[in-house]
Amino acid sequence: MIDVALCIAIDHNPWLVLVAVAICCAGAFAIAQTFERANQAGGWQRFGWVVLAAMAAGATIWCTHFVAMLAYRAKVPVTLDPVLTIVSLLVAIAGTGIGIAIATRPGRIWPVLGGAVFGGAITSMHYVGMAAYRIDGITQWRWGYVSVSVLCAIGFAAAAFAVLRSTKPGHYRAATGSVLLVTAIATLHFIAMTALRVTPLRLDDSALSPDAMVALALATGLVGLVVIAAGVLAAFMDRQTRNDALHSLRRMAMSDPLTGLPNRTHFQQALDTRLARARHAGTSFAAIAIDLERFKEVNDLHGHKAGDQVLVAIAGRIERAMGTADTVARLGGDEFVVLRDIEDRVELVAFVEQLDAILRAPLKIGGYETRVGASIGVAVYPDDAREADVLANNADLAMYRAKSMRHLGPCYYDAELDEAIRERRELANDLRLAIEGNQLDVHYQLQASVSTGDITGYEALVRWNHPQRGTIGPSVFVPIAEENGLILQLGEWVLRRACTDAMQWPHKSRVAVNVSPVQLAHADLPQLFHRVMLETGLPPRRLEIELTESAIMADRARALHVLRQIKALGVGVALDDFGTGYSSLETLRAFPFDKIKLDQFFVAEIESSPQAIAIIRAVLALGKSLSIPILAEGIETDDQLDALRREGCDEVQGFLLGRPVPSPVGTPAEPPRQAGFRAA
Repeated sequence: MIDVALCIAIDHNPWLVLVAVAICCAGAFAIAQTFERANQAGGWQRFGWVVLAAMAAGATIWCTHFVAMLAYRAKVPVTLDPVLTIVSLLVAIAGTGIGIAIATRPGRIWPVLGGAVFGGAITSMHYVGMAAYRIDGITQWRWGYVSVSVLCAIGFAAAAFAVLRSTKPGHYRAATGSVLLVTAIATLHFIAMTALRVTPLRLDDSALSPDAMVALALATGLVGLVVIAAGVLAAFMDRQTRNDALHSLRRMAMSDPLTGLPNRTHFQQALDTRLARARHAGTSFAAIAIDLERFKEVNDLHGHKAGDQVLVAIAGRIERAMGTADTVARLGGDEFVVLRDIEDRVELVAFVEQLDAILRAPLKIGGYETRVGASIGVAVYPDDAREADVLANNADLAMYRAKSMRHLGPCYYDAELDEAIRERRELANDLRLAIEGNQLDVHYQLQASVSTGDITGYEALVRWNHPQRGTIGPSVFVPIAEENGLILQLGEWVLRRACTDAMQWPHKSRVAVNVSPVQLAHADLPQLFHRVMLETGLPPRRLEIELTESAIMADRARALHVLRQIKALGVGVALDDFGTGYSSLETLRAFPFDKIKLDQFFVAEIESSPQAIAIIRAVLALGKSLSIPILAEGIETDDQLDALRREGCDEVQGFLLGRPVPSPVGTPAEPPRQAGFRAA
């Protein structure tokens, strides 16, 4: 070690030694960066990075060697063999390239082997370079130092690549690997130069002068630094490109592509962060849920492009109303949410009223003006909830209450008032699971001819026996299905179940299923009926749909078009609850119904109200003039049945004939003796 230190201190130009060290450090950093990219890339990209790393490594080793060699004070004339000098550079590039390629292979042993080859390349380059170093004197090598120099180069290089391929954090890994590479190159050179002993013989006029050697060393160092800088720059540019791409991907993943606002994922993170901060500081903040009211109308009337413009405009209005510390996110569709730190209730109320006002202000989209408005619900931490999910859910509950009671304006969470909404949402989720899990049931209520007593069919009535809540009536869960977008699934399930059951009956009675306004508005309803009848094998003449006139009036032209398609399949169409809705004669004229069902309200008063009897007579007369059979609902007494028989009613349905049963596979429940009902 003393000999090596003396060699560096006495036999070398200290300034050129500093240049060599600078080149070696910069080059080692470039090697570490480019090797990391080669290790991460694949295919042709890996090959390209290996080549670039080999060029950086070759330039580093070669330039370090020649600058340090030119710094060596041989005390005799020195010349350089140009051919061997070039060969030494090629050896450095090729050898380090092979070592780097080996070190990038998967497995623990390959980085060590690759590093050893890299160290061998350092050794080969040095001693080929020394062969190009022509000295006018007798040279002697101390082979002990030569052996140590080779072992140091191979050992430190193997350790360097093992570290660069390790799982340590990136900065520490690159720094440690760079230091080991510098050590491998430096120890090889200076221990090898210590092994050299020169005995002067004669002077050669063609030898390099000291000034020329310094100039050559500086030129070599400059060229080396340029090559190394190119490698480092390429690695940094690639890293920056990848970072920009990752940042862009993260922004895309965390932002709404239409409005540029944070999306649901980003909002959840912001909510968790704000909650932790408020919990630590003992402050309050509000979650404000916003749902646009007439957004669907804009889409239906002016198209989705106009709807997108409305969303962008609304997002801009909300952002302009917020403070710098507030957060606004679009959760999807026409739903937004705002997080705002608050000091008192008065400030919160003022801000929410400002939001409500700007959301209800007119919007100019293209060449028309519209008003959207919004339902707003507010929940406050920690008063209304202490957990992020509960707080967001409570804001939603308050918003749904505002939606159901629009005249109230913004609603603030109230545990007692919002419990009913929470229960309906839980029921909606349970209903979705019940439909998907085939946990509902269908009961059938008998319909019969008044004059003959023959059974003309059965109405399918869906039933739900909740595992915890018990029996839940259709009057409860059907509106929930309509509110939560489940009515299409529910309607399809009932239709398929009714058709399947009807095919198992020993008799050929007709089955009637109810169709909701939402189903009737769906253009694919005729295709659904056709598909289900093909799957179950039920003849169209055995299927009938029942719908109210209000379902038709929602979109009269479309509804009548859909009904004509269904009727063309051979399916019967009955007008339900006649007398309580529009009772429009124009509807009866526009569509030839197969049956009119008189609402049970009139039947219930047939024994006590002359007006009810008059209305029933008028409806029956209307039916006969249009050749449409009339079915009276809600028959519960013999007197009601007798009165309808006297008035000439065609069919009846009610508890008097039999309560709904799971499946009328045998003889129906015993009917009144005077009716004489029998299975068709």
